[in-house]
Amino acid sequence: MASPIEQFEIVRYFTIGHVGGHEIAVTNSALFMAIAVTSISAFLIGSTSARGLVPGRMQSLAEISYEFVANTIRSTAGQDGMRFFPFVFTLFMFVLILNMIGIIPFSFTVTSHIAITLSLALMVFFTVIGYGFWKHGVRFLRLFVPSGVPIYILPLVSLIEVISFLSRPISHSVRLFANMLAGHITLKVFASFVPMLAGLGFIGWVGATLPLALTVAITALEVLVAFLQAYVFAILTCIYLNDAIHPGH
Repeated sequence: MASPIEQFEIVRYFTIGHVGGHEIAVTNSALFMAIAVTSISAFLIGSTSARGLVPGRMQSLAEISYEFVANTIRSTAGQDGMRFFPFVFTLFMFVLILNMIGIIPFSFTVTSHIAITLSLALMVFFTVIGYGFWKHGVRFLRLFVPSGVPIYILPLVSLIEVISFLSRPISHSVRLFANMLAGHITLKVFASFVPMLAGLGFIGWVGATLPLALTVAITALEVLVAFLQAYVFAILTCIYLNDAIHPGH
């Protein structure tokens, strides 16, 4: 690849059909999302099928994943938030595996595309709105009327609350997208220095050790970022769901 941006290009493999004048095709993005879903399903089904009293390594990893997400939900949305455990756990595992797959050389980073992260964020956004009105009716609008605010500034504060609420899908999606995009661009730039310098002979090989070491270090950092961004996406989802469960301030 001549450009570090080319790694994010959407490639069509084959066309399934056309609906309403729009092409329905299998792309590299769709393929890697299918790989992620298949991997997660195989891992969870395979690791929990035995249900041993003394768990093996895979079952222990599955149980740790369960407890990690469950504790995240309880600490942010309370015990009532556990009704959303399947939703949050699915989001966390999906984003995590997609992030990890993107680190593998010659793979594709699905979460580096704003269309994907925004779709996930909008799904959370509309879930919060739908559940909030279904559970509380118009009382859900108390979310935009903080208690204890003087009446003369209440309209301004409520307007700020509405703008903040409507901007959630943007911040929720851009945070994940920007971190994955910037990290992979940085990794690609430093990695490209290695063969470029190595082509200059012995001196080039010596000089290539520095960008090689930086590439290894950035790769290790990207593994940490992949996990942290999946965690941040999940915990923000829990915080937003808490507003639907307990809309009062």
